[in-house]
Amino acid sequence: MLAIDPYEIILHPYVTEKTLRAIEENNTLEFIVNIKANKKQIKEAVEKAFNVKVESVNTKITKRGKHAIVKLKPEYSAEEVGMRIGIF
Repeated sequence: MLAIDPYEIILHPYVTEKTLRAIEENNTLEFIVNIKANKKQIKEAVEKAFNVKVESVNTKITKRGKHAIVKLKPEYSAEEVGMRIGIF
């Protein structure tokens, strides 16, 4: 498999009041991702881009594009990643 560029997979963070609450309560981040990316590619891209470990990835497709809800492993903080990428 070719080395993937995480920034071709992860387009940008998706931020709403609901996603901010999920960051605090569920240790999850939400991103708009490439419509062709699968869960395994999204997981690898998030781990590589933010230097964290991912517990699970859920996806949904809306009119805004493909959303990836990424749950981080407990030893990593979604809030800390959010601060690094400028959500807060």
